[in-house]
Amino acid sequence: MTRFGSGGPYEERFGYSRVVATGPHAWVAGCTSVVDGELVHEGDAAAQARAAFAVALQALDRAGFGRADVVRTRMFVVDVAANGDAVAVVHGEVFGDVRPAASLLGIAGLIDPRMLVEVEVEAFRGEWA
Repeated sequence: MTRFGSGGPYEERFGYSRVVATGPHAWVAGCTSVVDGELVHEGDAAAQARAAFAVALQALDRAGFGRADVVRTRMFVVDVAANGDAVAVVHGEVFGDVRPAASLLGIAGLIDPRMLVEVEVEAFRGEWA
């Protein structure tokens, strides 16, 4: 089993890895629009989603997986009525040709009140039995 961190501000404090991979599987922890330790795109759910998916895909790449290996995504969206469509459209931009199983969930809030979206990504490479 391989575990990688990204140096994000919460990983050490809360005791988790950005990505865990074993064999043909990889799981990416919740990713937000925190880049180089700072929240980017305050107030813009679509831009935050693009940044969060970029963080997730960078983690997958570090573990030897690619965008085409993604089989499941989860999007946690603050104020889903106001932000859900924008986040879902970004998901389509990023994964429209891959078409993973996906969930979009409305939530009350995230660890930083400026965050509007958090995403999780799971990947599998190889043939299904």
